[in-house]
Amino acid sequence: MSGARVFATLSDFVAAEGEQLGHSEWHTVTQEQVNLFADATGDHQWIHVDPQRAADGPFGAPIAHGYLTLSLIPLLGKDIYRVDGLAMGINYGLNKVRFPQPVTVGSKVRAHAELAEVKQVTQGMQAVVRWTIEIDGEPKPACVAETVAILVA
Repeated sequence: MSGARVFATLSDFVAAEGEQLGHSEWHTVTQEQVNLFADATGDHQWIHVDPQRAADGPFGAPIAHGYLTLSLIPLLGKDIYRVDGLAMGINYGLNKVRFPQPVTVGSKVRAHAELAEVKQVTQGMQAVVRWTIEIDGEPKPACVAETVAILVA
């Protein structure tokens, strides 16, 4: 993508409801990133952090934690869009999350985003963005998720 789609106001973003927002640049998932995530979460299962043992395991290499893949959304999302003029944006939660395909270390991933729904709530506007994180060369996505955020102008 040549650059993030910029919405000058929250109203402009709301008007894009139902639209495809674009896709991110490719990001290579590294063993260092997986190890740091393991340290942050306490999940040091060998399929993530032991490259030698994982090479002989079911995936042929270490794999990223599913939640690491999910947590890449902010990193990848900044390539896709931004909304200017916000006082704040806060994560409200997730509607659905699935991990159809594991991400092996060294794989490239990118995100695709669609503004699925926007509605007025007490605090501001609630936006549901449907994310698909794809793996370069793989037919199934790594992650499909609907994030929910509250945006306040």
